[in-house]
Amino acid sequence: MYLPSFKLEGETAIVTGAGRGIGRAIAIGLAEAGANVALLSRTESDLKETAAVIQKLGREALVIPADVTNRIEVHNAIQGVVEEWGRIGILVNNAGMNIRSKALDVTDEEWESIMNTNLKSAFMMSQEAGRIMKDQQGGRIINIASVAGHVALRTGVVYASTKAALIQMTKVLALEWGQYNINVNSIGPWYFKTPLTEKLLADEKYVSDILAVTPLKRIGELPELVGPVVFLSSKAGSYVSGQTLFVDGGMTIHGF
Repeated sequence: MYLPSFKLEGETAIVTGAGRGIGRAIAIGLAEAGANVALLSRTESDLKETAAVIQKLGREALVIPADVTNRIEVHNAIQGVVEEWGRIGILVNNAGMNIRSKALDVTDEEWESIMNTNLKSAFMMSQEAGRIMKDQQGGRIINIASVAGHVALRTGVVYASTKAALIQMTKVLALEWGQYNINVNSIGPWYFKTPLTEKLLADEKYVSDILAVTPLKRIGELPELVGPVVFLSSKAGSYVSGQTLFVDGGMTIHGF
């Protein structure tokens, strides 16, 4: 057979920022592919809503309210998943934030908050999960980066810095952990329809600017982002590591 399996039957996954938007869609998509999913974010009510959808699919959902910028909470979350399911097959580092300040207006508080949420949390989650994956001799880590880590956008210098660092972190972890059969990749989205982008995408001039640099001439739909995550999580993506897959309608062909 030449068509490898995209199914995730019996797998266990962790998704950070799983209560809404991209993280919620990824968590549900992994469950649709067959995985049981641990859901992490600060807001328990959002996680419970995601969990209810997953449970209706006949999969297990583990709700873990946690601050992924806090080492103790990250450690406890990882250990909780291992205690519940015995292993960690997939980690998706999706938690993130942005503050659209121009470079001259960025405060120290903004810098620290965005760096901790977007970059430090992904490293701590990867490090804690990586220890488990090393012992079990296998696993998949997928970091949700951004086109902003590859091309220059008009505002958001701190956000862009975190996403560029996340792409490079992906490469280094893939290099170090490949010997343990751990695949580490990242995905770089452009604009997708989510509750967080709803206000921006209501601005016709802003959307016009986006579409002007998007060869496919449309905003992405969440299933188009979930598919690549399932691919990288499954046997179909077993020989892919250290890569960033830009899911951007062709935007990174040129800048914005």
